[in-house]
Formats: sequence, C-alpha cells, structure tokens
Amino acid sequence: MRPSKSEPSVQVSVVVPLYNEDESLPELHDWIVRVMKENGYTYEILFIDDGSRDRSWEVIEALSGRNPHVRGIRFSRNYGKTAALQTGFQAINGRVVITMDADLQDSPDEIPDLYRMITEEGYDLVSGWKKKRYDPLSKTIPTKLYNAATRAISDVYLHDFNCGLKAYRCEVVKNMIIYGEMHRYIPVIAKWNGYDRIGEKVVQHRARKYGTTKFGLERFIYGFLDLLSIAFVNKFGRRPMHFFGSMGILMFFFGSMITLWLIAEKLWKIYMLKPYRNVTDNPLFFLALVVIILGTQFFLGGFIGELFVKQSVKKTGDYVIADIVGDEQNQ
Repeated sequence: MRPSKSEPSVQVSVVVPLYNEDESLPELHDWIVRVMKENGYTYEILFIDDGSRDRSWEVIEALSGRNPHVRGIRFSRNYGKTAALQTGFQAINGRVVITMDADLQDSPDEIPDLYRMITEEGYDLVSGWKKKRYDPLSKTIPTKLYNAATRAISDVYLHDFNCGLKAYRCEVVKNMIIYGEMHRYIPVIAKWNGYDRIGEKVVQHRARKYGTTKFGLERFIYGFLDLLSIAFVNKFGRRPMHFFGSMGILMFFFGSMITLWLIAEKLWKIYMLKPYRNVTDNPLFFLALVVIILGTQFFLGGFIGELFVKQSVKKTGDYVIADIVGDEQNQ
C-alpha cells in the first residue's frame, strides 16, 4: 500500500458502530458536537448501523439532516463490529480517528486528550483503559483473562484491548484490514504493521443508560481463536513453507527413523538367531507410516502455500509503505 500524500480534510473523524441504539444516539451526537465546538475542531461523525432492527437508522437520517458533519452507513444485516469499523475506516477523512461505542459508556469528553496524544505526543494509536468498570463479574473476570492472554501472545502491553474508545492516526487505520472478530486486536495488528508507538489512557467507564449489552460469553472464545489466527498469519503468512515445511521435514524424519529402527532391530535379531517378528506386524510401524505420510502432506502444503503467496504479492503488493521521496516528478 502506498501512503496518501493528500492532507486529511478534517481534524477529527468519530466512527461509531452501533446495533439497536436508537435511544442513545441523539444524546451521544449532541455530546460529541459540544466537545468539538468547545475545542474548535473541524470534525465529522460517521455512524455505522450494523443492521439495526429498531429506529436507529431513522435517527441517523434525522441527525444528518440537521448537522452536515454527520454521515451514516447502514448494513443490510448484522455483520458485527469488526465489519462496521473496517467500513468506517475506509470512509473517513480525518487526521485523527476516534472510535467509540454508541451506548454512552464511552465519554466524548476524552476526545481532546486522545487527540493531543496523537498530534502532540506522537502516538500512532492510543487505547482507552476502563480501569474502573461498571460491568458484572461474569464479564470482568473473562475480560481480565482475555487481556492477559493477548498480552502474552502479542507482546503488546495494554490493560484493556477491547475498549471501544481508541484514537488513531489516519494512516494507521487506512493501512490495515480487519475481519471476523479482529476489532479487539487492532493494536496488535497496528504493531505488526510497523505502527508501534502505542499508548494507553485511563478513561471513564459509564454505566449503560439505555438498552442491554449485545455481546455474550461466546465472544471470548471467538476472540481467542482470532488471536491465534492473526498471530499465525503475522508470523507465517508470507512464508508458509517455514512452518509447514519444517513440520513436514520433522515428521518425515521421525517417521523414517522409527521405520529404520524397526528394520534394524529385526535384522539384528535374525543375525543373533533370536525370535523376531515382521516389521509389518508391529503397530509402531503403522504409526511411523502415518507420520511419514502426514509429513509429506505438510511439506507439500507449505510448497503450495508459497506458490499462492508469491502470486498474491505479484498481484497486490500489499506491504505497508511508510513514505516515498524522490519520485514525485515521475508520477
């Protein structure tokens, strides 16, 4: 990917993914607008309606009608928060991108400090930390375990990966692709893309005022699987032969060694005139055979994966380029 040379048209883009939040939207909108006016920011607010079944879209249309800085995108069905954020990231134009949930548990009063940390302190990304939470133990305990596992696997040391209130430099969100449930791991993906100036800010967590939570405990299972997925793809996505080929060679080697040992044992017993049995009568031989076959398949899988990767790179060249100098006259 090549970085854009054009300057963002507004200072702050606020991206708000939502699902059935019609009661909170007017209050959230007014709160954001007040903060923007008090600080003199040029801004835009982008609401992403993730297939709501209530009046959320009607409210967004009304807000956009009376405020030209408000835009909305509506999905035909519920695709999830990750899809909403990915769509929003591609549609915004601000120098600094703020994401927040629509349920009023995130405070827009945090925006000025987040903006300052990006523009003045040089962070690529600042993640909120809801140090004091107003959630039940059934949610807070799994969250702590999930955060600890993510820190251990990713080497990104944040206390609250899943906090919806985050700030980014525009190019950070423009140069990433998220899917599944990967919105929880945006700081991890950003670091692996080279945006490693990641900060954290303690933010206010407010009790939910309207509606009920849209997430269940299954999100922690799906989230952990996504973490393993992005960890594997980051490490081996561009060199699958290093993983599958290495596994294949090791499995083929051990399977072959077991087979040779069984043959050598039989020949030694024949030489020593001791009782013996055929190699094919030993269950260990069939285990070794399975390991050899699996090793061959792993190796071939890595080889085929390398072919796909090389073709993909030729077609897309989707590495993140930080900057370009000296060739503008040739464009």
